[in-house]
Amino acid sequence: MTDSSSEFPVPDYAATSSLPPTHLLTAEQVTFFHEHGYASVDAVMPTDEIEIVREIYDHLFVDDTGRQQDLGGTQRVGEKAALPQILQPSKFAPALLRTQLVANLKAMMKQLQGETTVMVGDHAINKPPHNQAATPWHQDEAYWNPAREYRSLSAWVALQPATLVNGCMNFVPGSHRLEVIPHRPIGDNPLTPGLEVVPGTYDFSAAVACELPAGGATFHDGRTLHYTAPNNSDDFRRAYIAMGSAYERPREEPRRFPWQERQRAARATAAQT
Repeated sequence: MTDSSSEFPVPDYAATSSLPPTHLLTAEQVTFFHEHGYASVDAVMPTDEIEIVREIYDHLFVDDTGRQQDLGGTQRVGEKAALPQILQPSKFAPALLRTQLVANLKAMMKQLQGETTVMVGDHAINKPPHNQAATPWHQDEAYWNPAREYRSLSAWVALQPATLVNGCMNFVPGSHRLEVIPHRPIGDNPLTPGLEVVPGTYDFSAAVACELPAGGATFHDGRTLHYTAPNNSDDFRRAYIAMGSAYERPREEPRRFPWQERQRAARATAAQT
């Protein structure tokens, strides 16, 4: 498998869309987000656009030229990914950024975190049918630069109904008020790109599942604990994720993320062998 990502320009996520929003959040949804660290919305895009976006999305995963990664493991050449993901899918399919969906998400992000909020990235996770790989509990900020301070959020869009069976989003209400808690690489394997909360360090019994219709979405803060279960359905569970940021700046108090240091060291060692 070869990596062709360098052939594609980095998307200009912050560019203003020429499309006015067709969907916006209610005042109640905005208040709920700030109180609980997440919000669930039944529709963030026109119904007739769902199939269009899904076709673009499926083509990205079917016509793979090295852009896929395995979020949950150390995928070997010739093996299928257990938990296929594509970072910056709009890098390979710029049409995604011209959709009404993205125009709406950008407007909703501003509603949640203010007018300085811009889209800064996107992500696609395509969980195969009858797949026992969960996306473990984590905070998004655990992946980011520990020397920086963030005010960020993510929108998780369902391109088919997201249910308890196929792995809808789960959140711990109020966990956005936490600092970043201890994480480790998934399965404690430092060659795995994904992260999980260190088992036994947090009680997830207050978690809430958010089922969605196709074209619905959840929004969550960068520190909100979240998880998706294995996909036990007969179809892929398609999730398109857009990330937004109101600001990113140097931290006054230094901190370390040892799990990132382990991953960097393991990758450096593997590259030498």
